[in-house]
Amino acid sequence: MKAIVEIVKKGQYFDDAMALAKRIDAGESVLSADYHLGFTSAPRLFAELTPARLSLIETLKDAGPVTVYALAKRAGRNYSNVHRDITKLLEHRLVARDDEGRVYVPWDEIQIRMTLGQAA
Repeated sequence: MKAIVEIVKKGQYFDDAMALAKRIDAGESVLSADYHLGFTSAPRLFAELTPARLSLIETLKDAGPVTVYALAKRAGRNYSNVHRDITKLLEHRLVARDDEGRVYVPWDEIQIRMTLGQAA
């Protein structure tokens, strides 16, 4: 399972959906990711996915399902800051909770894609 985080132009999702529909109608294989998360600019992406949050994803990926408290201890960070960051990552669906309330990374792979400059 793969998540893709990317910078997208306004209206790009509609254009991409139309292209996807045409590929499906033509009988082509279309599975490239299980989840897409788009931001309108690099500053917005990195305001949401800060280095601390990206580091938490890596730590959580290595740890497997843990409580937020255990994650904070493992990351060597303050519990309230980790809780705030995990809440934001849950909102963006980059982490999830299991039936026991533990947090985990549901993705085998998370890719961050961005193009800067004229082509963006």
